[in-house]
Amino acid sequence: MKFRKKAIVIEACRWFKNGDHPDDGAEVFADGPFKGEPTEGKVVRYYRHPNVPGADFCAYCRRMFHDHGWIDTPEGGHIVCPGDWIIKGIRGEFYPCKPDIFEATHEAVDEPGFRVDNEQQGRIIENIGQRGLGL
Repeated sequence: MKFRKKAIVIEACRWFKNGDHPDDGAEVFADGPFKGEPTEGKVVRYYRHPNVPGADFCAYCRRMFHDHGWIDTPEGGHIVCPGDWIIKGIRGEFYPCKPDIFEATHEAVDEPGFRVDNEQQGRIIENIGQRGLGL
């Protein structure tokens, strides 16, 4: 048997670094070596794993784990690579999605007050390029 996934509108944002998710919070370190940097996010937390040092490299994106995030999911949790999409599920849960999978399974919704025109899209892509992160 074959099935078609039901079409639903989702909320998603692309994550590149700590503090990128709009629900992460705006708190910053008040002093110390990270003064002014965002504190740990409420949705995407700092990546920490007792058996994998932050200086090791991710097999998927080839970046240091120090640049990654962690997101708690109903299944336990997942690593978030820079550039992953963070999707809000139908029960309010969050989970990461790789850019190629997201592009293959999602399309933008044309919604009043929620539209990105070509000029805005160009600025977004330019900003991503300036960060050296690619698409």
